[in-house]
Amino acid sequence: MNKIRKKHILAALIVAAVAAALIVGIILTNGKGGTDEDINDVMRDAVLHEGDRIRIGALAVNPGLIGAWVTVAALCVFAVVFRIFVFPRFKEYPGRFQSAIESAVEYFDNLATNANRKHPLFIGAYIFAAGAYIFFGTLLELVGIPVQTVSGGTVCLPAPLSDINGAISLGCLSYLVILLGGLLLNGPKGMLSALKDFSLPISMSFRMFGALLSGALVTELIYYYLALSFVLPVFVGVLFTLLHALVQAYVLTMLTAMFFGESTEKHEKIKEHTISDNAEGNAPEAAR
Repeated sequence: MNKIRKKHILAALIVAAVAAALIVGIILTNGKGGTDEDINDVMRDAVLHEGDRIRIGALAVNPGLIGAWVTVAALCVFAVVFRIFVFPRFKEYPGRFQSAIESAVEYFDNLATNANRKHPLFIGAYIFAAGAYIFFGTLLELVGIPVQTVSGGTVCLPAPLSDINGAISLGCLSYLVILLGGLLLNGPKGMLSALKDFSLPISMSFRMFGALLSGALVTELIYYYLALSFVLPVFVGVLFTLLHALVQAYVLTMLTAMFFGESTEKHEKIKEHTISDNAEGNAPEAAR
């Protein structure tokens, strides 16, 4: 009991110290903002990246494109290193790291199998790659890789899907996978089934874009007002980023697998036997 009380007292002291540090910081800064830039300009730059463009040769591109390239390059390098050095060392009785990898692979494998039992490899590979891209691309915000902008300033690479172009591209690619899967595995019926959901790429694109952008805007607001920018942005930024990474990866992979399964599902014609037919077939036996 004494040990439990000591732990409670220690936790209370830590909370009180953090609260006191926040109050002192707010008092010393008089609650003034840390920048003279208008909040509307801050929000517009966070959405459109008009003042944060990066020059590549003769082109000026959004930082989200560079973030997408960095994410894809990192995933490719990790895949090669994992296949050559890590995978051969897997054991029959897995450890924590191996268990985590196997659980992730098993989750996507189950999604793919439920979507199409005869051809699960293609859709399984796609949703695994798309889920990894969304998750680790969103976590790129936590790394804070600085790059120089066209105007001479610096900006940290944002999540690729916080750029509307990146979100639309991934949404359209997922819809194309569903459409082609339905055409190749189920013929024209599968393609028509996918075409009925013509609003799917729009809904998936704006869902990802809105969710990821909302976290970035909330963090920008907290950083903009210096009275709130002590310790709090760390928790808010990390929690929003992790939550959006998990939720958006789950939502897109689940929706893609579900609609892929609907477009590739073949409805076999089953011969219907009426009661009268069964009665006629059983009549001779009954007469006997």
